[in-house]
Amino acid sequence: MATAKNAKIEIETGQALSGATYSAMVDSGNHQVYTVSGGTLWSGKSGKTPIVRPNGIVSGRNLIGTATSNDYVSVAAFTAYSKGTLYTVTAANISCDRASTGYRKIDSITMTSAGALAVVQGTQASTAFVSTRDAAGGPPLIPVNSVEIGQVMLTSATAAAISVSEIYQVVGQHTERYDYPTWQEFNVGLGESAGTSAEKYAHVKFDSVLPLIHTGAVTKKAYIQYYTPQFTELTRTMAFKPVEQTHAVSSQEYYRGSIGSVSSSIGQGGFTALLNDGLTDGLVSEKDNVLTTRFYPDENKSAYSLTQGRVGLSRTFPFDNQIQAEVTISAERVTAEYAS
Repeated sequence: MATAKNAKIEIETGQALSGATYSAMVDSGNHQVYTVSGGTLWSGKSGKTPIVRPNGIVSGRNLIGTATSNDYVSVAAFTAYSKGTLYTVTAANISCDRASTGYRKIDSITMTSAGALAVVQGTQASTAFVSTRDAAGGPPLIPVNSVEIGQVMLTSATAAAISVSEIYQVVGQHTERYDYPTWQEFNVGLGESAGTSAEKYAHVKFDSVLPLIHTGAVTKKAYIQYYTPQFTELTRTMAFKPVEQTHAVSSQEYYRGSIGSVSSSIGQGGFTALLNDGLTDGLVSEKDNVLTTRFYPDENKSAYSLTQGRVGLSRTFPFDNQIQAEVTISAERVTAEYAS
């Protein structure tokens, strides 16, 4: 008979900072799921949650405008992330480069990784503009860790004021924002239920695929700073319950029959802990925080689970029995399970 007699519960009681600077995340290959080397588990405690900073504009929209000087555009003041650093860029005018007579050319207005404005020139073409990066008549590939502010599409070789119709700055197509596309953070990963190996442990998943617009046909970079949970074993615990998805069936009757529907919800996990005085116990000091709990069904084996959620306590102080607490874990996601 399988039992959990040798089970062990550990709870997050501290956090270790990943480093003084932001770490570059790694594209898993599908241009949507990103991980960080060595960062397999991230804390979710308030003040210790991951800070994700994809390269891109933070404040300011439609930054490029016309200028009075020929072949110049104006760029309004803005802020942007590059390599995890927030740069404040002052307003300035910047010149574009026209193609030869009869040719078309796209210039990209960018912020460099050092926070300076720069123009990246595309390859001219004798026919129409194209959307393919680095192709003749297409927008150029942007240096890694540069941020694209917008594009200027020129058809004439004659020096002239650049018009509004020649300036393009649609987010996701001509302009890079740090918050587009949006993303989700999976602090403990998906464990053995992960659809890809990159999703097994802690990762970020963007809500759509990032475009390959940087040198080498790669996506923009994303950077992260995070804390790794430090665990302490809780002795005198029992009856661990993981956070799992439950399903309910309801039905609607119709003439001579009925039809069913299924709804799903995430339940509450937890365990029982015996306490000393119920006031100064370490577990009591951690109540109401979002913490990670690690559970081993058998401490002599490698299989374990991770549950990250808000820890609540319901304490009892009986007259003739052990002081104890019913510990609840309220989580946004189900418990992740690992074979090793």
